[in-house]
Amino acid sequence: MHGREVTTSQIALAAGVAEGTLFRVFADKEALIDAAVKSAFDAAPTEAALARIDESLSLREKLIEAAEILSERMARIWQLISVLRLPPGQPAPPPGQPAPAPPDENRLRALLAALFEQHRDEIRCSPEQAARLLRGLSFAATHPRIIDQPMTAHEVTTLLLDGIRAREEEV
Repeated sequence: MHGREVTTSQIALAAGVAEGTLFRVFADKEALIDAAVKSAFDAAPTEAALARIDESLSLREKLIEAAEILSERMARIWQLISVLRLPPGQPAPPPGQPAPAPPDENRLRALLAALFEQHRDEIRCSPEQAARLLRGLSFAATHPRIIDQPMTAHEVTTLLLDGIRAREEEV
């Protein structure tokens, strides 16, 4: 892992292009790295994938797909943060106060809440709260410093919907 010390010839080799090709598109190496960071954090592909989830699926099937989409996004982001040794994000807000979300994150939240809306009678909280919980679990399930073995989308969904406590009928 070279971080920002990576050379343009290493980038070109990894991309399978001539080094000069990079400079026809980017002014310099920093511009290329900045574009990679911006691309990794762009929520549009994730939003599009969430919007394509089939509405006729069961709640569990929808959430497995959503958790997979979120896990893939977060894995890409964690990998980029690690490789580039990016600094941590903004400081956390005071306890009890929500962090302001960028507009694209608000769209992600709304798309996730919409997955739960059709199944409102199957959950014990609001669709917005359920969406927040799914995002939080997906985040924690893929963060390399939080969990030693990433959880699958199925595991995230099962934990969210069923928890880990044995049911009376199972005891």
